[in-house]
Amino acid sequence: MPTSTRKKYKKLNGPMWASSPTHRGGIQMKTEYIKKDKILILKITEEIDHHSCEKIKKRADYEIQIHIPKKVIFDFDNVNFMDSSGIGMVIGRYKLISMFGGKTSMINVKPAIKKVFEMSGVLKLIPIDEIDNIGGKRIEKCV
Repeated sequence: MPTSTRKKYKKLNGPMWASSPTHRGGIQMKTEYIKKDKILILKITEEIDHHSCEKIKKRADYEIQIHIPKKVIFDFDNVNFMDSSGIGMVIGRYKLISMFGGKTSMINVKPAIKKVFEMSGVLKLIPIDEIDNIGGKRIEKCV
């Protein structure tokens, strides 16, 4: 991009990196692997939209391929918003986990997010666990 165009862009839109998803606070997910039970918990910590979805997919795929778990649990406790790209992200990870012979479930799904999953038919493939005993940890307060 020529210098004059860059200056105009900065005036109109701020610094070029401001809207770049790679500079928006890092990965939108925390992971926990319970080795004894071969359970991988993917705790999504922010809203799931088109921009954050790519990073979440890459990180989830990496963790799944490293650990090859028997069960992957998506924890939506901190997710207040999800668009259609989130549905694709969840279904894509479901397919990957199924290829390894694993199972998938979701916990802490808020009513608005649950409605999106219901309308899309995702709940026919991936259940929402009400109360789950995961590797000696008791996880409660689910929808």
